[in-house]
Amino acid sequence: MLSLKTFKIIVDSTPLISIDFIVRNKIGQVLLGKRTNSPARGFWFVPGGRVLKNETLESAFQRLKKSELGKARIDCKFKGIYQHMYDDSFVGSYVSTHYIVLAYEMLFDTAAIEELPTEQHSNYKWFSESELLESTYVHQYTKWYFQSNTAADAAFTI
Repeated sequence: MLSLKTFKIIVDSTPLISIDFIVRNKIGQVLLGKRTNSPARGFWFVPGGRVLKNETLESAFQRLKKSELGKARIDCKFKGIYQHMYDDSFVGSYVSTHYIVLAYEMLFDTAAIEELPTEQHSNYKWFSESELLESTYVHQYTKWYFQSNTAADAAFTI
């Protein structure tokens, strides 16, 4: 684990790698959580988190699925690579955040969303795609996952 001082320098100096989960239920709705931390604090956002130093992607998947969704055993399908750039960070408004995001889709059907972990999200809700695209409370970076025409540098395939 990095010290807070070291992590602040890293956030201010380099991109972070993260994994986002586009979680759908059996009727196609998308699970979003209301962010409690910056960046994107107060917005509805997909679950996910950053990959830690010396952590394999496989280990990061298991840790994040457990910490964000309460279950480690969920199959995922790769959606794409995205870039998220924020003017703020967990440190404050004077440090920006840059994420390289590996986005994955999964089917996760649970009626007990009130039992999901609340460390990163204060509340959860199922949204239809049209509902989340129209909402001013859903963060633009979450909307990118459902728009066919995103910003030129937001999503790309290799």
